Amino acid sequence: MNEPNGHEAEGLPLGEVERLVELLKESGVGEIRVKKGDLEVAVKAMPEVPATAPSQTIPETIRHPEAEPSPETNGFHTIKSPLVGTFYRAPAPGEDFFVEVGDSVRAGQTLCIVEAMKLMNEISADVSGEIVEILAENSAGVEYDEPLFHIKPE
Repeated sequence: MNEPNGHEAEGLPLGEVERLVELLKESGVGEIRVKKGDLEVAVKAMPEVPATAPSQTIPETIRHPEAEPSPETNGFHTIKSPLVGTFYRAPAPGEDFFVEVGDSVRAGQTLCIVEAMKLMNEISADVSGEIVEILAENSAGVEYDEPLFHIKPE
């Protein structure tokens, strides 16, 4: 049965869950758990991706594939999305894009953000070179392993 505000009588209101996410971000802790009656909600932070040495500390599910350039990409290196989410080319609305076609980038440089579950995940270049193609549309959804950029390696 729903209460007048649209939330289940025994459930945790959406506003409280959103507040838990904000508390998690502000506190810097890895996880927050709240129990209300028989309902338990756990909110976990995603690990941050370091900008300098991605192959040393990034979990396998987020690490960029170390594949050889394929003939389909004309020898370009492909940066793929490590998760499902929304692709953003700029750090915030109204700000300049992280990169444009023709820009030189260095390994570890932020190329875009993929938002997943209200968490902003910076996606970095894992090679140095020149951006030759941006494959995703700003503010569009992307899938896991979807190509985002082609880079001509140095």
